[in-house]
Amino acid sequence: MYQTLYYLLSALGGYVLSSYYLFKNPQVLHKKKHLAFHCHHISHRGGAGEKIENTLEAFRHAVQNKTDLLELDVHLTKDGKVVVSHDENLERQTGVNKNISDINYRDLPPYKERLEVTFMKGHFSTGTDHQISLLENVFREFPRTPVNLEIKEDNDPLIKKVSELVKRYNRSNITVWASTKNAIMDKCIAENPDMPVMFTVKRGLLLLALYYSGLLPFVPLRESVLESPMPSVYNRTYDPPPGLMRNKLVMKLVQKLTMRRSLFQHLEARGIQVYLWVLNQDSDFQKAFSLGATGVITDYPSKLRMFLDNQSS
Repeated sequence: MYQTLYYLLSALGGYVLSSYYLFKNPQVLHKKKHLAFHCHHISHRGGAGEKIENTLEAFRHAVQNKTDLLELDVHLTKDGKVVVSHDENLERQTGVNKNISDINYRDLPPYKERLEVTFMKGHFSTGTDHQISLLENVFREFPRTPVNLEIKEDNDPLIKKVSELVKRYNRSNITVWASTKNAIMDKCIAENPDMPVMFTVKRGLLLLALYYSGLLPFVPLRESVLESPMPSVYNRTYDPPPGLMRNKLVMKLVQKLTMRRSLFQHLEARGIQVYLWVLNQDSDFQKAFSLGATGVITDYPSKLRMFLDNQSS
């Protein structure tokens, strides 16, 4: 019995020491990823707090503020055009209760005159551009600006057309496949494996399980980007839907479990960038970077630009 216990403790000790060493030195087992971009400044929906979200005007404003990455979502119209829109249903954005997939591109209604900022409750954005944009127009106007492109619906024609546009504009290395769902992400990767990918929700939960079990240093990861909410903004600048996320104690626990500097440093050492969203105040920018985040996703590109410039001066 004592001999068995001795061997078990020896094995456990060896595992702990190996895990710790490889966690601190991940390139012993894993080749470091090298993306074509390194992002500190990411504009959420193009900067939804300063211009009407996802419009070309918003993207221009973000690029003028030297954003490193445009974050956007896409859907497919009835006549097969890939358009930039966060919602499939247009009621919140335009006041018209119809789905994009049921309308031809030329018949899409304009955005409202002012839109509430999802992650800054009580604040509204305005602008002169109210047209829902084609993804192709974004690629054409900003050929060298990296784009984080989220596929929200399991739609094979949409995924195929997005991939075709990415290839046509020769931007596979600066366009990120993003989706919260594994099934969608698998299809995206199959359609264009040259594009970097982000963690889905399930893969993110697996990442945490590997981290807390000590197995993470031994496991290869296909992803190049981790995009995570920063739970401390929930119930403060953002009102989550009814459920556990409205419980402040629960969100404090989630903050403790997910916002781990050592995890972010390990991922960075493996060439995996970490973006925290959606942060709209200087104190939150500071917190994110102090945690070791590579970049911040914000609705206010000019505010984040001023913060970054002040930090570097």
